[in-house]
Amino acid sequence: MEQIVSLCKRRGFIFQSSGIYGGINGCWDFGPLGVELKRNIKNDWWWTFVQQRDDIVGLDSSIIAHPSVWKASGHVDEFHDMLVDCKECKKRFRADHFNSDEDCPNKPKCGGAHLTEPRAFNMMLKTRLGASDDSAVDTYLRPETCQSIFVDFKDVYTSSRMAPPFGIAQIGKAFRNEINPRNFIFRSREFEQMEIEFFCRPEEEAQWFEQWMHDAWNWYLGIGLTASKMRWYEHPKESLSHYSKRTTDIEYEFTFGWGELQGLANRGSYDLTQHSKHSGKDLSFFDPDKKERYTPSVIEPSAGADRTTLAILCDAYYEEQVEGEQRIVMRFHPRIAPIKAAILPLVKKDGLAEIAEGFEKSLRKKFATFYDQGGAIGRRYRRMDEAGTPYCICVDYQTKEDETVTIRDRDAMTQVRMKMSEVSAWLDERVSPK
Repeated sequence: MEQIVSLCKRRGFIFQSSGIYGGINGCWDFGPLGVELKRNIKNDWWWTFVQQRDDIVGLDSSIIAHPSVWKASGHVDEFHDMLVDCKECKKRFRADHFNSDEDCPNKPKCGGAHLTEPRAFNMMLKTRLGASDDSAVDTYLRPETCQSIFVDFKDVYTSSRMAPPFGIAQIGKAFRNEINPRNFIFRSREFEQMEIEFFCRPEEEAQWFEQWMHDAWNWYLGIGLTASKMRWYEHPKESLSHYSKRTTDIEYEFTFGWGELQGLANRGSYDLTQHSKHSGKDLSFFDPDKKERYTPSVIEPSAGADRTTLAILCDAYYEEQVEGEQRIVMRFHPRIAPIKAAILPLVKKDGLAEIAEGFEKSLRKKFATFYDQGGAIGRRYRRMDEAGTPYCICVDYQTKEDETVTIRDRDAMTQVRMKMSEVSAWLDERVSPK
């Protein structure tokens, strides 16, 4: 993980938030390459699960909701972890990360002092709404994006004329006051979720659960994750969340071990029932064909944009020896790579730079491209390898004669030559979603 963290900072993928002030634990900033990579992941998820389907619609809801939302959902009473404190160094840890009879994990520094008894710690981040302290109302930054989907369920299906089985998708920020943020961006206090709440008839919930297992797994394969580094983990019934009838996770083998990449939960009718009860509003659905009213069950595929980004970074990172020198390359799938193609003049003189600049600007209208004329061509190739750029296009002296360029493949390091007029279609075939 150290090599990946180092590359992320060096190449502008991810930085520690507020770094000049010493950083803030559990918060990260995505740099120029990182924001493009994560945006491409989110866009691909949205393209796959919303734009390419006729049974999913989108939503972008407020980060702050009415306080009663979190009471109805169970978060006020149930959304907590058990924490313990070291009596000597005063550090806090999640109780479920080690055995209760163990000494402090910070043992080399504090002498292995004993820990306090576990106690509940609510992970929601509290905030206040109002113009003055005496009139302000306590509420929370949302710990998950799904509750607004349930609250807006009726508005969405009536305005969009949808009927079960159908889903509502949302990508957005969520916040959790994690006791012990760790493993780079894997567990942080501010993160982005990519969630779908799929509403169906109760008797069809098992069928749709299996279908979503298939669809979620194939999406991760489609964006380039290695199948042998993924697995399913079925949660035992005794560890299920208060709302869940069944939960299974897609786990990925990160450099620090297996960790959850996406959860898939059968939430039943818990959430719609709870919000109906607490709000006094009917959130059931009337089926005009069967002339019956029912409360839909919900299947929830919930993915983390940040964790998916981390998995992609881990999966793509390679070190190899090429002609006696170390080569670091990020083998991103072309459709999620931050830069699709780099345009490089062989040299800066003799008009090659001007041709390359004009060509890059023409391609930029359709693709994320990058122009680089600094240094030897081999060094520029290596910079693009670390950025994960799948194709480097070189403008050389032959370009002036016949308007052809060479295209270098990042992974194979082979080159093909083609007309400049053919490059756009060639790139589109390889980097655009299909």
